[in-house]
Amino acid sequence: MPLYFAYGANMDAAAMALRCPVSRLIGGAHRPGYRFIIMREGYASVVRDPRRTVWGVLWELASADIPALDRYEGVAGGLYTKAALPIRTPDGVRRALIYLGCSTAPGRPRPGYLEAVVAAARAAQLPPAYIRELSSWARGLPG
Repeated sequence: MPLYFAYGANMDAAAMALRCPVSRLIGGAHRPGYRFIIMREGYASVVRDPRRTVWGVLWELASADIPALDRYEGVAGGLYTKAALPIRTPDGVRRALIYLGCSTAPGRPRPGYLEAVVAAARAAQLPPAYIRELSSWARGLPG
């Protein structure tokens, strides 16, 4: 089963259970060299930044769940594209699928979206400083 690194709404275990019912949450992970943004469309993405780190969760993704996840992420419509990047986990570095927003222009989060991301980050016990960074987007400030 491929690995998938989620840093936005897909950190939420209940939401992922609906989208990808065969996939399994592994735990927290992070990707150095990138930072979290809310893109102009109002959803999360990450962009390169050598001084920053994006935190999220790693999923063991069932191959049968990938088409549904691609639809949710709007891959066919050009909202996100897929890549495979090395992700740091407590057990070492693992290559994982990640969805990258096609837009790098910052924007404001859609109503209710950021709150769900922050709640999922708290549930995953991501670092408190990182959760504060995510929350700063509620004020329209880049993290």
